[in-house]
Amino acid sequence: MTFDTVYMLERLPAFWKAAVVTFQVAGAAIILSTAAGLLNAAILFFRIPVLRLAVRVYVEAARNTPLLIQLFFLYFALPSVGIRLSGFVTAVAALTFLGGGYLTEVIRSGVEAVSRGQLESGLALGLSRWQLLQHVVLPQAIRITLPALFSNFIFLLKETTVASAVAVPEILYTTTNFIALEYRTYEMLFMMTALYLLIFLPLSFLLDWVERRFRHGRLGL
Repeated sequence: MTFDTVYMLERLPAFWKAAVVTFQVAGAAIILSTAAGLLNAAILFFRIPVLRLAVRVYVEAARNTPLLIQLFFLYFALPSVGIRLSGFVTAVAALTFLGGGYLTEVIRSGVEAVSRGQLESGLALGLSRWQLLQHVVLPQAIRITLPALFSNFIFLLKETTVASAVAVPEILYTTTNFIALEYRTYEMLFMMTALYLLIFLPLSFLLDWVERRFRHGRLGL
């Protein structure tokens, strides 16, 4: 088996464009799902009756349905009621729905890990429950849950491959397109694998470094 390196170099710009799309989808989903996780964790912290139940239902639905099914529902079922989403928006929405469910549980576990004594001390000092959440609970909860948060960020980045099912031109979609059009299977699979490794290995080391910095309080925050 031989690789046509000239052909691979010619296709490299297309793969870089696909990598940019992958990061755009993952970045939007990570930001939105983190926001959803923080909001849901706040609802659970304040024990708002109806909303608390809604959050529980959402978390179970997000974590117990396959991402591909969520994606197909948004892309193929919603048009029947007049809602049409682009492939990009569908991918971001589905990943946000999934990631928000997992990050809600991650952040909730961090909130519950903060000692009750600190909560009682904050209330005794006259802090409102919102001030308590903002200044005492969340900073500690985020630090406690950093490993799980970062693992879920990488998980969402990996899951962008599912977006190829709705024609989002990310890395996997670009790879299968070239294979279907030009029958250069080995070259394309090699480039896809190499690109994913170039993305995930440095990112994994970076997040591990940030986690250790936060753990030992050396970021000056």
